[in-house]
Amino acid sequence: MTDMPQRPRRNFYGRLKGKTLKKSQRGYLDADLAGLSPGAVSWEENPERRPLDVGALFSGRPLWLEIGFGGGEHMVHQAQQNPENGIIGAEPYINGVAMLLGKIRRAGVDNVAVYPGDARDLMDVLPEASVTRAFLLYPDPWPKTRHHRRRFVTAEHLEPLARAMKQGAIFRVATDIGDYVRQTLEEVPRCGFDWLAERPGDWRQPWDDWIATRYEQKAIREGRTPHYLTFRRR
Repeated sequence: MTDMPQRPRRNFYGRLKGKTLKKSQRGYLDADLAGLSPGAVSWEENPERRPLDVGALFSGRPLWLEIGFGGGEHMVHQAQQNPENGIIGAEPYINGVAMLLGKIRRAGVDNVAVYPGDARDLMDVLPEASVTRAFLLYPDPWPKTRHHRRRFVTAEHLEPLARAMKQGAIFRVATDIGDYVRQTLEEVPRCGFDWLAERPGDWRQPWDDWIATRYEQKAIREGRTPHYLTFRRR
């Protein structure tokens, strides 16, 4: 008999809910969220940590992952532009989830799945070497030095991500925080990735298929410079 996996102690930092949801947003959550589930992800649903059947989920299409999709602008844009891929998004902020669901309805995309929770739980159950592209866009910067360990770009998050990504898969990071760039360039290569920049334009100019999110627009209004970092899984 196989021993049950031990649930790790994971502190969660950040908001789970903001302003009161609109009636339409509550309707999206009630009507649409369950149907967009990638499968049993949470420890309550899947204490054995059985891997998701991502092949069945997207009919064999390559799998992309967006970690913290915010209001969902980028995720829906990529789903529209790349119907040959399936995209799973993880986001614990329920207001952002509701905004994404509204955008999915309006766009009519069918190649998305949504996990409204901690991306670490999702990465637990993604099959090894199953993800061909991942996005980390304007993550919570946790600017205070004592909080830097809470950032996504630490081994706690990057090692499971690396396990889930195929060799040669692309990992994109966008941030407007200079110290987040520093930590990203230190930590991501340690966990099995190569930075692909060859010239300044490679991190100063957005990707060709980029769509500016509300977070980027706010950063530019407030005088902060976006950086676009591209890594490849070794």
